[in-house]
This record gives sequence, structure tokens and C-alpha cells, in this order.
Amino acid sequence: MQHAPAARPSPAHSARLPPGTTTRPLLAAAIAAVLALAASACVRGGRGTEGQDGPVPPTAQSPAVLPSAELPPVLTRGQARAALVGADDLGETWEPTRGAATWRDELLKATAERPDCRRLLDVLYTEELFGTGAATAPRATAALDDVDGGAQLHYRVTSYRAADLDRTLAWLGTLPDTCGRFEARDAHGTARSVRVTGLPLPEAGDARRGLRVTVGDTAPDDGEDPRTDTQTAPRTDTGTDTAGGVLTVDLVAVRVGDDAISLTNGTLGTPADDATQTSVEVGADRLTEARRQGRAQV
Repeated sequence: MQHAPAARPSPAHSARLPPGTTTRPLLAAAIAAVLALAASACVRGGRGTEGQDGPVPPTAQSPAVLPSAELPPVLTRGQARAALVGADDLGETWEPTRGAATWRDELLKATAERPDCRRLLDVLYTEELFGTGAATAPRATAALDDVDGGAQLHYRVTSYRAADLDRTLAWLGTLPDTCGRFEARDAHGTARSVRVTGLPLPEAGDARRGLRVTVGDTAPDDGEDPRTDTQTAPRTDTGTDTAGGVLTVDLVAVRVGDDAISLTNGTLGTPADDATQTSVEVGADRLTEARRQGRAQV
């Protein structure tokens, strides 16, 4: 904007000023010029990208109310499906599932007094190990049945923050101590004895944790294996009555970067250890390869 030129002082008035003294109009014009330059710099600074110092940080908040960090990019559906295990990986007795085993409702739909033990039972029943929100929904799933041995294996691929996945793995590691032996009760008040032990796993992925959980009508004696004896109790089909049986479930999670596989392998008879171990090894290798092929941008 152009301004009208300031009025010139009269010669008589200038003559009366001491030598070197600046007139008031000239001083006002100089101040106005400085302010105009500052305003122009502010306008230019507010456009386009931010300066090196960045924006003024927001008011500090309690960590409890701070928003969660942005989730990492997740695998595409196709990449997640490529990381699944199938019946061909486990042997000729395995096939795609024919439906949920009856022991899931009969023995796993129960509760316990201790919070960690109650959460464990919920995880075994729902298989939602990493949470129930949309962010932790599995990217791909598979369900397989061992038609000869009666076992059922459920397998999931989930993408989430590595730190949160590790917290879940760390929690699993505490359960042999906090829930080594406890009592669970179903909706009818029937008591079930539960035993939780650590399960050794092959070196796969970046981090891993495994548990073996047994659920039965009566508590086993100290030092005894709560599973049924292989010489006297043959494997039971998934549809057989659960009365008097002992359910054994392997619960496993393996993290590869910010993706994870989780699985349950359960049976009323003697569990086939090779199915769990093979699923861990094959699944971790496939998940690693899927990640190597690239991540989808969200």
C-alpha cells in the first residue's frame, strides 16, 4: 500500500533544530519501514513448509492421555495370506477345518479369580491374543484339523507396533509363575483344574513365547504330567464327549518386526509336538519373506 509523502518541514523550522537532529516525520517513517519489513517476513514465514525450529510444541500432557503413536504400515491381505501355514505343511492327516471343536465351549469357556488367569482363559477361547480392537484384527487366518489325532490348529497373522507385541509376549512369559496352577469354573459352576507351563520353541523370528495349558476335571498330582498317558488313552476326536477328558492347548506367539503370528494347537488326547514346532518354523520364514517383498502404505 502506498502512503502519502510526509509533509516537508518549513525551512524556518529546520533552521531552528540543532545540527544532526532528525525530524519527527523522518523518525516515524523509519519506524514504519522497520515494522513493514518485519510484517512481511512473518507473512513469508507462515507460508509453505515450517522453519527449521518446527512448530511450537503442544502443552505437555500426562502419558495416560497422550494419543498413541501412528501405527506402522501393515502387510497387504495377500502378503499376510502368503505367510499362513496349510495342511500340506503339517502332514497328510491334516486338512482344512470342518468346524470348531466341541471342547472349546466345554472346557475353555470358563473364568478364574486371578485377573491374569482369567485373561489367559479369555485368550484361549477367543484367540484374540493382541487385543480386540480394529487395529489388532488379524490380517489373515487359517484353521486346520488333524483327522486322525483329533487336534485342531488355529493360526493368525497380525500387524501391530513391535513394542506392543513384545509386551504381550512378556506377559505370556509371566504366566507359568502367576498361573502355574489355578481353578477355573464354567457357567454351570463346574470346577476345572488348569496348569500352565512354558513351551520350548525353535529359534524363529525376532521374539517368541510359548505356553502349554492343560485343563481337566481334577488337579494332577505334583510332578506328574497332566496329559493322558499315551499307552492307555488314545487320541480323541474333536467331536467326542469331553467328560473326564484332559484338554491340552499349545499357545504360541512369534514376532517378526511389527508383525506377528499366533497359534493355538489343542487336543483332548496327546498333542503332536511337531505340528506346533513346524508351524512356528514355517510360519516365521514365510512371514519374513512376505515382509521382504515390501509393505503396503496406509
